Amino acid sequence: MDSENNESGVCGCCGPLRPRYKRLVDNIFPEDPKDGLSKSDMEKLTFYAVSAPEKLDRIGAYLAERLSRDVVRHRYGYVVIAMEALDQLLMACHSQSIKPFVESFLHMVAKLLESREPDLQVLGTNSFVKFANIEEDTPSYHRRYDFFVSQFSAMCHSTHEDTETRTRIRVAGIKGLQGVVRKTVNDELQAIIWEPQHMDKLIPSMLFNMQDSDDLDRAGHPSTPSVAGQDGEENPAALAESCFRELLGRAAYGNMNNAVRPVLVHLDNHHLWDPNEFAVSCFRIIMYSIQAQHSHHVIQQVLNHLDTNNKNTPRVRAGIVQVLLETVAIAAKGSVGPTVLEVFNTLLKHLRMSVDFELGESSRRNSSVSVSSSRGKESEERIVQNAIIQTIGFFGGNLPDYQRAEVMMFIMGKVPVYGTPCHTLDPGKIGNQGTKRIQTMLLSSLIMVTSGFKSKSMAGALPPPFLDPLFSISLMEDGELRQMVLEILHNIIDRHDNRAKLRGIRIIPNVAALKIKREKISKQDVAFMKKHGQQLYRHIYLGCKEEDNVHKNFELLFTTLAILTIELANEEVVIDLIRLAIALQDMALVNEENMPMCIRCGIMALVAAYLNFLSQMIANPPFCQHVSKVIELRNMDAPYLLPEHIFRDKCPLPDSLDKDDRLLYFQTADMAECLAGPGYNAERLSVPYIPQVTDEDRLTRRKSFVDTTSIQDIMSNSLPDKVSGRSQLAEEITFETLKKAIDTTGLEEQEREKRRQVMEKFQKAPFEEIAAHCESKANMLHDRLAQIFELTIRPPPSPSGVVSISAGHTQHQSVPVYEMKFPDLCVY
Repeated sequence: MDSENNESGVCGCCGPLRPRYKRLVDNIFPEDPKDGLSKSDMEKLTFYAVSAPEKLDRIGAYLAERLSRDVVRHRYGYVVIAMEALDQLLMACHSQSIKPFVESFLHMVAKLLESREPDLQVLGTNSFVKFANIEEDTPSYHRRYDFFVSQFSAMCHSTHEDTETRTRIRVAGIKGLQGVVRKTVNDELQAIIWEPQHMDKLIPSMLFNMQDSDDLDRAGHPSTPSVAGQDGEENPAALAESCFRELLGRAAYGNMNNAVRPVLVHLDNHHLWDPNEFAVSCFRIIMYSIQAQHSHHVIQQVLNHLDTNNKNTPRVRAGIVQVLLETVAIAAKGSVGPTVLEVFNTLLKHLRMSVDFELGESSRRNSSVSVSSSRGKESEERIVQNAIIQTIGFFGGNLPDYQRAEVMMFIMGKVPVYGTPCHTLDPGKIGNQGTKRIQTMLLSSLIMVTSGFKSKSMAGALPPPFLDPLFSISLMEDGELRQMVLEILHNIIDRHDNRAKLRGIRIIPNVAALKIKREKISKQDVAFMKKHGQQLYRHIYLGCKEEDNVHKNFELLFTTLAILTIELANEEVVIDLIRLAIALQDMALVNEENMPMCIRCGIMALVAAYLNFLSQMIANPPFCQHVSKVIELRNMDAPYLLPEHIFRDKCPLPDSLDKDDRLLYFQTADMAECLAGPGYNAERLSVPYIPQVTDEDRLTRRKSFVDTTSIQDIMSNSLPDKVSGRSQLAEEITFETLKKAIDTTGLEEQEREKRRQVMEKFQKAPFEEIAAHCESKANMLHDRLAQIFELTIRPPPSPSGVVSISAGHTQHQSVPVYEMKFPDLCVY
């Protein structure tokens, strides 16, 4: 080896004295480069390199020297021969000594890539790809690919004038990046490739070429190959997509954010959110390429990007939300991690912001001249809102039932209800119009989330924190909101999908033909109805008498009653439902609420349709006969009391409903007689149904059906003198007495007049008179309280005497022992 060095230094110009490796390298180059690589001489060089691997570094250095000289002299034929020789040596030699040879090889590839000749750039890229496919025995500690990432990325953005040449350069650049990815992602020592400075070059280069794809729908399908046919490899868009999928498929847990962030930046820079077909295609590729357990990283990145663009145009925000819909739709089939509630929280926040923007544009539109542009912005905000609702509903609808129940609770907690705390959606700041908009949208999303929800027990599906605000909304004076509440109840209660068979309020001639699916009611559901049944009945009762009810409201009310009968009705619940139906009929006949005639007839039609359904469901022939008889008489004499007639357009209405025509109405006594057999407690039918008094009317700003009175009125009426008190207690309590007790006619005017007098007195009367009046009231209240304490709080008798209070004076009374009465257990 030393002699060869001396020979090289002293007699370098003499051919016979040149080192052997140089002679072998020189021999592979023919006199005419068109003759190509000499195969026999190349075999000799390969055999020498394999036999003496320590000479590989010198062979590589000498080949690099010749190649550099040929590139400068534009002798491209010899350049091709040199690269072919290098490729063959790489494929043949696998040893520790190949590391220095690789450095020479990469140096030569870099020389080719730096040239401005497209042919040399393609040649260098092809050699690099061959090198990338070689699996090295030991990792490289010092090799870096920064230059190649930059150069290949630049080739991906080639703007060569010739179309064919431009395509060749771009394809070469994409193949080079694919080679870098394959060479580095599996090498733990090359983890630097995932750093932002490299991803910011790799990802945009691929996306830039994917934008030229003619078939975006195919790109997002997981089972469709990206490169198809013989010419597929020469298609930059298809090749870039294949490389993009490969890169994402190799991304580890800690690299997902660095891989997704450049995608979002590229879509921003090229304004690809509106329209967003390409953005949707990209994220479909991402979601189908990454590992399922990493899906929540992508969702979190999109959510953060949505927060960043919260003040961007509505169409951009809508585009981002639609991309989020695609990602969660795919992620919901696998693992979504801890981001479930985070998704809904972010979406609800942006829903609120969109409503604020819309209301702001509406107010500015009222004070501005350009009406058309403001209306356009308002409609664009509706696009954002609809996209958010679809995302919420679709995501929630694809979650498992246990997570869906949590999401239902979460969304219901965000629905603004008057009088209840709402942290993120404060009704006081957005006004009634904004509150209604948010209520409508959130209830729409709840309808989508609850669709297909199957719960084993109603107590788990309708807990009080969910049920109470839902029923509070059902009391609001808005027919659309009440319809949505009923649809949500249908989704939750109807566990056997019977709604489609019950669609439309009508007199069903044969319920058995519907083939209703039902099971025996469970003990948990029986307990649920005992606890919450009266609450359900109350809201149905109050919902029927709303003046803005339309045909759809009565249809949904009928479906609600029918589903309750199918899913939750035992013998006791059946009696309660009949009582509710009779109470609705009485409410329509008596008309204490001064309801319009169309509403009264609608209630009568609802009662007829439901009792016809119920009588056939419980299979009681006398009951069915009574209901059928009433329906037949109505068909002849009062068709406006049946659903087939009253809900038609321009149905003639009567001036009044005749209470005395008993044959047209369902009679409690007749139904009690029909149900007098075993199984039903028919005696309860004689007890009229009266809705429970709750605080929900106050929460929803609705007037309760029982007005409250002041404490002075209660005290003055509850503590009469003994004689009048006994006579009042002895008075018989009848149904008419109860009706008079809850009659509110005229009380409102009296209360208003009383308040006016009190205000006038305190404004005009002198201070001494007001003080004396308050003192007398206080003394009277003190005396009444003393009387109550004397009657209710008595100490046991004692021989030493007891202290009693009478008319404000203390008296001492003594009881003899022989007059004291002891309990039986104390006497022996």
